[in-house]
Amino acid sequence: MRMRTLNPRVNLTRFFEQAESAPARLLMLDYDGTIAPFQVLPELATPYFGVEALLNDIMAAQRSRVVIVTGRPVGDLAPLLNLRRRPELWGAHGWERLLPDGRADRTRPGPDVRRQLREGARRARRLARSGARVESKPGSVALHWRGTSAPAAAEMREAVPQIWGPLTAEGAVELLPFECGAELRARGRNKGHAVKAVLSETPGEAAVAYLGDDVTDEDAFSAVKPRGLAVLVRPELRETTADAWITPPGELLAFLRRWRDAAGRKP
Repeated sequence: MRMRTLNPRVNLTRFFEQAESAPARLLMLDYDGTIAPFQVLPELATPYFGVEALLNDIMAAQRSRVVIVTGRPVGDLAPLLNLRRRPELWGAHGWERLLPDGRADRTRPGPDVRRQLREGARRARRLARSGARVESKPGSVALHWRGTSAPAAAEMREAVPQIWGPLTAEGAVELLPFECGAELRARGRNKGHAVKAVLSETPGEAAVAYLGDDVTDEDAFSAVKPRGLAVLVRPELRETTADAWITPPGELLAFLRRWRDAAGRKP
């Protein structure tokens, strides 16, 4: 596995060696762009070939906790995963949690913030054109321009700060870019919140890793780094706080195989 170290204080060989004898293991994964390729139609974004088989192996050994942390609502994600065991799902940037036993925890922003998000969706619908898509989530509204023409995408990218910027003035919502889109998101929850919650339930000596691709994963990288490995998964390197960088799907599959092999050995 070719895995480029970005943090000189991280030794990847030692990380996997320690994972073999760790008392617990926690593998956290973003979905779109990380374990599944982006699609214009999000309902078609199934995992890369081989990912589900490896996750099945990892969970079958029952020596790793597998958690998927995504910006999608959990209801949109569950049908895309063809897994024998249900992993723990955190959706909508930490506003939703679905445990493997079916228990769910869904939180919503306050009424004033929800009104701002509805207004953000209304403004985005005026802007969307040429196949762009507006998506309302429990704690955010997203404008996707993947699949549109280059001129249309550029126009929307430039217009987003103008239409959504005034809504961020009071500080209750924030504007964030992502791959081929932008999101108006309620403050208070993000992927870092989800990672911290999961880590609070995890033994201190556990082997921990978080894999993500997008700018929205930077909150998760910051949250996991004091206790584990932050891995950027994308074809091209971008500015990041991650400890290491791998490209999908080949290097992603190699990472998961190495995790499976380490987690499958008895301490």
